[in-house]
Amino acid sequence: MMDVLTFLASAGVVPVVVIDDPAQSAALAQALIEGGLPTAEITLRTPAALEAITALAAIPGFAVGAGTIVEPSQVTKALEAGATYLVSPGFSADVSRECSMLRVPLVPGVATPTELMSALDAGHELVKFFPAGAAGGVAMLKALAAPFPSVRFMPTGGITLASLADYLAFPAVAAVGGTWIASRDAIAAGDFATVKANAAAARAVVEEQR
Repeated sequence: MMDVLTFLASAGVVPVVVIDDPAQSAALAQALIEGGLPTAEITLRTPAALEAITALAAIPGFAVGAGTIVEPSQVTKALEAGATYLVSPGFSADVSRECSMLRVPLVPGVATPTELMSALDAGHELVKFFPAGAAGGVAMLKALAAPFPSVRFMPTGGITLASLADYLAFPAVAAVGGTWIASRDAIAAGDFATVKANAAAARAVVEEQR
């Protein structure tokens, strides 16, 4: 099984992507790789998502994950498409069991101590704090993490380049998920120069914090 915690921590930032045209996958991957972030979580929010995952999985040096996993049937579809890790907005015992059975890394979402305890009971050591901004930001994350010193977090939702350093400075944060790096509008417009610049700027913040 892929050591997803080690991999995502090495990246520091995971671009969270909504994509409408799989034909743009190669250009997206190239921009992210050149910007220093050779990975993306492709959210299963569009009909193009699975095809885009397949295209990205074929690119050497690029690790593609599938996001917005909310039911067990999506686990198999994402794996067949080529995803190497899965991310969920919440914790589902059914999804967790399916991922465990198929031996695929899952980063489940949590926003409360109860959800975090459920994720821990299921064996997860890396969780997604979501929606980070709306749920209280770094202050809430620190309060949530305090009783659970072994847990690592991937805060996602409402984070920007301006707030990235504050999250990365907290030792319990393994990586940060970000939609601003490769926005849906930028991809649709073919503005991969901006995607590359955003990735490079985010990666620079990661390097400053390490």
